Amino acid sequence: MKPFWFKAATATNPGLLVRLGSIGAVLLSVTGAFAYTGGWLSPSRLTPDRMMAAFRDANGTHVGFRRNHAKGVCVTGWFESSGQAAAISKAAVFRPGRVPVIGRFALAGGMPLQPDAPNTVRSMALSFRPPGDEEWRTGMNNIPVFPVNSARGFYDQLLAFSPDPATGKPDPAKIKAFMAAHPEAARALARIKKREVTSGFANSTFNSLNAFRFVDVAGGSTPVRWSVVPVRPVTADTSEQSEAEDKNYLFDDLIVQIAQHPRQWRLIVTLGQAGDPTNDATQPWPESRQRIDAGTVTIDRASSEDSGRCTAINYDPLVLPAGIEPSDDPLLSARSASYARSFTLRAEEEHEKPPSAVTPEEVQAGGKS
Repeated sequence: MKPFWFKAATATNPGLLVRLGSIGAVLLSVTGAFAYTGGWLSPSRLTPDRMMAAFRDANGTHVGFRRNHAKGVCVTGWFESSGQAAAISKAAVFRPGRVPVIGRFALAGGMPLQPDAPNTVRSMALSFRPPGDEEWRTGMNNIPVFPVNSARGFYDQLLAFSPDPATGKPDPAKIKAFMAAHPEAARALARIKKREVTSGFANSTFNSLNAFRFVDVAGGSTPVRWSVVPVRPVTADTSEQSEAEDKNYLFDDLIVQIAQHPRQWRLIVTLGQAGDPTNDATQPWPESRQRIDAGTVTIDRASSEDSGRCTAINYDPLVLPAGIEPSDDPLLSARSASYARSFTLRAEEEHEKPPSAVTPEEVQAGGKS
């Protein structure tokens, strides 16, 4: 049985968000538990509120929007399981058959009106809804590794790359100091810069980055990471013309493609072996690891966040069904706590929120308003 606040967070009726006050005590206790397990209640007091303040310093104040991945669009579709992952996970979602999904494509950063740009990190978040009272949420990115391996590292990165009020640009001295204090970030960013940048969301591969554990019916545990890999051919980015003409060109292209034909990705699960790091998202696993094709994600409808079903969903990576468990990666509990705090803030600001960058009219017009 999911906690009450999970159900409130996944409610598709935006009016239910105003009930947040009645679940505040429960939500705070859950957030506190995540903070404790993530090491947030340390002498330096790196709390979710301090993380939210760092996002504000880096991106400005944008009332009613998510504090990260603020610019996005809602999508819906389904997952068709191949049944191949059922041998290593008892999760109902992996039994042969189809389950609905509610998803969101977004750009990294807390600026909801930022112009689309090819090198901005893209994300795909999914909520799998099998029959019964379980749910699986996952947020994935089109980068091969995470830039940092701790909540402190992420916080320090936000501060280091925040624009200097005097210049409007990050301070090179702060960036240099950050890189010196976090050598894992320098290595990860070098890998990220080498990634292939495709022409849009529909032909991007999105990776879980964090490790998890699949648990089978006998209690056996397997470390895993997963990716969604596009079925359609991958093409390199050629966005200079589109970017100049349309500040929402990535989202508009996605909307057009989905309207023309459902878009599909294969859910590929990578199985870790002894010695593969499960507590450090900056380190990739060897390419030789076994992979399982768990099934196909199909997206057949897009909608603006101003009216879409993803708006009221907090894509918390620790909302997991029986058969999927968190690993020892400290980023998981830190992400969960931050997502919870971001959700409560934007819910409180719901009635002050301005229109999203991709409006219902833009979606109805087929990608351009």
